[in-house]
Amino acid sequence: MSLQKFISEAISPWMKNEGPDTDIVLSSRVRLARNLSDTPFPIVSTKENLEENISLVDTKFANKSHRKFGQMELLKMDDMKKNEKRVLVEKHLISPNLSDESKAGAVLLSEDESLSIMINEEDHFRIQVLLSGFQLKDGLIFANEIDDWMEDKVDFAFEEKRGYLTSCPTNVGTGLRASVMMHLPALVITRQMNRILPAINQLGLVVRGIYGEGSEALGNLFQISNQMTLGKSEEDIVEDLRSVVTQLIQQERAARESLLQQSKLQMEDRVYRSYGILSYSRTIESKEATQRLSDVRLGIDMGLIDDVSGNILNELMILTQPGFLQQYAGEILSTEQRDQRRATLIRERLKLENKN
Repeated sequence: MSLQKFISEAISPWMKNEGPDTDIVLSSRVRLARNLSDTPFPIVSTKENLEENISLVDTKFANKSHRKFGQMELLKMDDMKKNEKRVLVEKHLISPNLSDESKAGAVLLSEDESLSIMINEEDHFRIQVLLSGFQLKDGLIFANEIDDWMEDKVDFAFEEKRGYLTSCPTNVGTGLRASVMMHLPALVITRQMNRILPAINQLGLVVRGIYGEGSEALGNLFQISNQMTLGKSEEDIVEDLRSVVTQLIQQERAARESLLQQSKLQMEDRVYRSYGILSYSRTIESKEATQRLSDVRLGIDMGLIDDVSGNILNELMILTQPGFLQQYAGEILSTEQRDQRRATLIRERLKLENKN
């Protein structure tokens, strides 16, 4: 394996698997924050400390094979160009923080990219498992398996009373962040999301955009995750999130059915206008492309479009981001050039879909 393997394809192998409820839940993620017991945490570490941590990972985990995830490959941030790191962010394999701010960061990736272990981000390790569709329980099982696999070789900072110790107090305890990426266009169109969002926050959950904290909910994509990590078991945290997501799935499906029954003509017009714009535009901004792709995906899931793959939203949402556009071009592009290439790429992808 090599860096090029991980940045050459927009769709990670795990994304091609058909998970439960993929018409609404695009992916599930379970992340565990862990720190070494005998090393200063990254926020107060010297670069030498951080580089020693990377060497530790290289010795004990890199190029080792795991029963579930296969061989692991270590990629160092210092060995990568800015745009290469940006592509990994767009694929959700690393965080913007690791890409931009880490003094000496790295990531350990599995062959199918469903496992990403960020090294020297806010904590020494961020173990992240990604699965297609609504699979929070499986995500927790696999994350705990990796947690045990690592703890056999290193000692994590842990206290009997407080649990796992982390750089940020909000992660102390289990160190668990579970989240799902949901496509909720019908709830947005029917203006129910404005009522639902405050209710979700009151339940101890948080709603963010596609790239997590501080990002915008583009294309009607919402990332919903837990806030509390202390005082509850990992299983209870995941179950609370799973319960809320189940209700959101039901509400989104009901809203889609209502739109079909009461506003079918208007929905067809909306969906096919977006499909037409994507099919013939010569230039298109990222924000508009994302919204139009959301409309087309909704049309597919509602049965209004039957000759386009449902994976098109997942694929083009990543493929049309600035990092990927520049990676394919092999050069840094201006905003205008990116808008032109984005439109060309979408047109060609839709033509290929129609041909097939």
